[in-house]
Amino acid sequence: MPVVFRQEGYRFFFYSNEGDPREPVHVHVRKGDATAKFWVAPVGVDRSDGFDARTLRDLARIIEDKAALIERAWHEHFG
Repeated sequence: MPVVFRQEGYRFFFYSNEGDPREPVHVHVRKGDATAKFWVAPVGVDRSDGFDARTLRDLARIIEDKAALIERAWHEHFG
């Protein structure tokens, strides 16, 4: 599970096996027992377990700020 970056205690990562056919660019986020999956372009929550609405908005802003980094890491990892 490649970690793209860590910020404020959150881990932003991909699963190495993202399915076949592969879904569009997205990133998973984990902190403690809470997890979420975000689409990157446009940024949006696909699913979440354990994060409140305010945290999800904050995470969406972080992902917007790091979208180029996430997309580059995605294409490097998955080809």
